[in-house]
Amino acid sequence: MLRLQGEMIRGGTSKCWIFDHRDVAATGVDADALLLAAFNAADPRQIDGVGGASSTTSKAAVVQASTRPGVDVEYAFAQVGIGDERVEWASNCGNCATAVALYAVHHDLVPITSDTTTVRMLNVNTGARLTGTIPTPAGVAPEEGTARVPGTSAPGVPVLLGFQDPAGSTTDRALPTGRALDELTGPDGPVEASLVDAGAPAALFEAKAFGLEGTESLTAFAAAVPALTLLRRQAALAMGLAREDDPVSHAVPKVGIVARPARYRTAQGNLVNQDEYDLAVRMVSMHAPHPAIGLTSAVALATAAATPGTLAHRVARQTAGGTLRLGTPAGVVTTRAVPAPDGASPTVLLHRAARRIARAELLVPVLEGRPA
Repeated sequence: MLRLQGEMIRGGTSKCWIFDHRDVAATGVDADALLLAAFNAADPRQIDGVGGASSTTSKAAVVQASTRPGVDVEYAFAQVGIGDERVEWASNCGNCATAVALYAVHHDLVPITSDTTTVRMLNVNTGARLTGTIPTPAGVAPEEGTARVPGTSAPGVPVLLGFQDPAGSTTDRALPTGRALDELTGPDGPVEASLVDAGAPAALFEAKAFGLEGTESLTAFAAAVPALTLLRRQAALAMGLAREDDPVSHAVPKVGIVARPARYRTAQGNLVNQDEYDLAVRMVSMHAPHPAIGLTSAVALATAAATPGTLAHRVARQTAGGTLRLGTPAGVVTTRAVPAPDGASPTVLLHRAARRIARAELLVPVLEGRPA
């Protein structure tokens, strides 16, 4: 039996287990095997592990202090399989980055010198750089807060998350194919797509191509998931994220639909009027509809909506000041693009909340010297 120290933190609308890189290395076990056993990934219920059996709760980050200039903390993000013995290391998660920022201030990975502390983070999966700014009144790392985000009614410590120069973070181009519109082949024929790389690679489609309005319930949107899963693979090939003989990834690119604003009800039953947001969006997370929106997807949408010729730009309400309000199943999520110096793409800011749920010693089963 292996013993592994970990901390569970809710970041935004995700739960993420945070592990110190030194503790993971000290087990002497491959990180994939360790996480698969700790989460009980082979079981779709993850009943004998710490996974939550959903895409937003089967996540981990391995964190260490950084010696790189301009970076305080490096982290590797892991999307752990559910009923699938595989760990995806190909993407980033903004909600888990929110959790990493809170972890950093509690574990002295960044000095606290004022009433606010900014954690400069590097996601080693993608090379993305982020900042997380947290209130630290009187130089104290907070345990509680009153900030809330759509998708959960629970309060948390406010975190202002910033994605720095997000365009081309994986492929080096905001439009990996060089085009604002591409054509992919779905199960019912050709489908227009906008393939964007900002925050994370994303393949975006118009809702009407699937007979949808873009404001559907999670259950109604689920009907489009098989077609979008097929199109995700084609998008990965077109964006240069995969070769024909590579295994299929369910993490990248992110995939979803966009539409013009219209009146709808959130998953919690709250009414959202069409003038309360600028772009309707429904995203897929791994194999299922995302209950809210991943933050890397939000960054991709903010970039796409500001890029003439894309499907998101076609249907979004254009606003001043770099603000874009996204109508998600959980409610309205607001992004703000801030111009950056030296020709870098705009920094995209989002307000999030985080809360430490548990500090624990995980007892990880071992079979013949390796996790079972």
